Amino acid sequence: MADDLPLPIRRQVLLAAGLCLLPLLTQVQPALAVGLAALALVTMAARRRLPSPARFLLLMMLGAIVLVVHDFGIGRDTGSAGLAALLAVKPLETHRLRDAHSLLGFSLFAPFAAFLQDQGPLVLALAVPAVLCVLVALAALAEPPGTAASRGRARAVTVGKALLVALPLAMAAFWLFPRLGTPLWGMPENALGRGGLSDGMRPDQWVDLFANDAPVARITFDDAEPSPAERYWRARVLWDFDGSRWSRGAAPPAQGGAAVEAASPPIAYHVSLEPTDMSYLLSLDLPLQAPPGDQLAADLTISSDQPVSQLRGYRLRSDPLARHGLALSRAERRAALALPPGRNPRTAALAKRWREELGTDDDAFVQRALDWINDDFAYSLTVPPSGRHGSDEFLFDSQVGFCQHFSSAFANLMRAGGIPARVVLGYVGGYRNRYGNYWIVRRMDAHAWTEVWLEGRGWVRVDPTAAVAPERIFDTVEDLARSSALLPEALSPMLDFGDWLRRGWNDFVVAFDARRQASLLRPLGVDQASGLQLGVAFAVGAGLALALTLWLQMRGQPPSRDPLERAWLRFTRRLARAGLAKAPSEPAASFGARAAAALPDQAGTVTDLTGRYVAWRYAGDALDAEAKARLAAELRGWQPARPRR
Repeated sequence: MADDLPLPIRRQVLLAAGLCLLPLLTQVQPALAVGLAALALVTMAARRRLPSPARFLLLMMLGAIVLVVHDFGIGRDTGSAGLAALLAVKPLETHRLRDAHSLLGFSLFAPFAAFLQDQGPLVLALAVPAVLCVLVALAALAEPPGTAASRGRARAVTVGKALLVALPLAMAAFWLFPRLGTPLWGMPENALGRGGLSDGMRPDQWVDLFANDAPVARITFDDAEPSPAERYWRARVLWDFDGSRWSRGAAPPAQGGAAVEAASPPIAYHVSLEPTDMSYLLSLDLPLQAPPGDQLAADLTISSDQPVSQLRGYRLRSDPLARHGLALSRAERRAALALPPGRNPRTAALAKRWREELGTDDDAFVQRALDWINDDFAYSLTVPPSGRHGSDEFLFDSQVGFCQHFSSAFANLMRAGGIPARVVLGYVGGYRNRYGNYWIVRRMDAHAWTEVWLEGRGWVRVDPTAAVAPERIFDTVEDLARSSALLPEALSPMLDFGDWLRRGWNDFVVAFDARRQASLLRPLGVDQASGLQLGVAFAVGAGLALALTLWLQMRGQPPSRDPLERAWLRFTRRLARAGLAKAPSEPAASFGARAAAALPDQAGTVTDLTGRYVAWRYAGDALDAEAKARLAAELRGWQPARPRR
């Protein structure tokens, strides 16, 4: 066909589209990403169009696969996967100039969609060359047919220079354009969770989470750091138990609110929380206050009004030794003692017997349970699924499990013995990055423990999992993580270095929000800049950036030194002063005809001068030095009469 794309140009267009697909594939489920990448390679290598029915069936099949992978949920991740699938099959119908323009325009949505999911340096490193290749391909499509393919490098240099010239204005807009404290619209949630802790817990459900070493949060302590025994990171408190599953339920009101009695100097720290699509904010046990705009509940969990769908940074102060909940309300006591009828009868019978033997000594009751765990129980991630009486099966039959089993059965036993108890979800431990002064909490650090209420002491943390004797720890989370790791452990320093770079990028770029922007002018004596002050700063910065851009443009395009060109420019300026200005896009011949019509007494001279100039400048007529000098002199010496109105 006459309008078919030349093969070199088609390859360039397909390369640009493939590079745009890469950053989006990093945000797609791994197995699906591999399949789409393979499909894209096949479609890019195809030379012929598929029939329309075959393309339709392929699209329907891909759509079904995307929905199945995302459990038929609609969200950002589902949309990203759908966009990647469409982009992977689009090359099948890219054979004409119009198809190429459509593919390149469609491809630009892919890196933008990737940034909705992750604003990290990896996505940026993949997106920048992809966008550069798209611009180069668009420049190639705009050139006349038959242009030498060797101009590819020149096109890339031209596009690169144009992007560098635009960079100062983009930086001024990023740092100085007034930001909104809250977005004008909400982003849809992901169909599949990002690994955040849910609102409930049942035994056996976290095994896949334990094998994931992805960061959950990065914490920097201002001064003092908590001891290893104090590094418990609080997220959720679960009150309701239906016999097999713990959930938050409707948290009962506390007596006197979230009153906390500090027992030691507070620990100040900064948390950089990765997106979880959940509303909780992670805190070191026990937080003393919530970040501005967030809520500290009576059970000392912190929640945000909106799910954490982007990187979230905040400062907190905590006291691991603080006392809270010294006065227990009736509603709290009722909720913390509730048990479903007819479930776990052996646990209830044991608690009744212990209570008869120990009387009202709650401390002794708790200690007997911990001693029992230390003597007889083992820790392992390989356990059979729980049945209807999960606590009975764990306490009296298997006596092997992990933190969910221990915390659930322990809280059940405490409640059966008349001691208010609840389950806390969060993380424990973490490790220090060897290249930065900060701690990393990973998904594999997920943990569940118990809090019991004791007279005169309030809510007290009791971690029954920690009571297991070391010789009966059969396998650990670290063992599971090592067995499922894709990279050898020897490369962990490289991973730490990469995380250190990611943290710097997060702090410097991703977490630059309205609050930090308001403090940007602090070196100039403005503590918290107002919107007007930021607007003025942006106007000044944008003005300087535009001035720099103009200077670079003028520097890169020096004025013509040809005397005939300078004479023509003087000719057009004289006509402009006479009221006949030439538009930048107006051809010289059209301008000459318009000027001749407006100056009938000089029409012949104007037509002759413009015709000779156009023939030399655009038609390729050769002029010797004498003819060029004569035409230049005539253009310089000509004076227009006043045009007729």
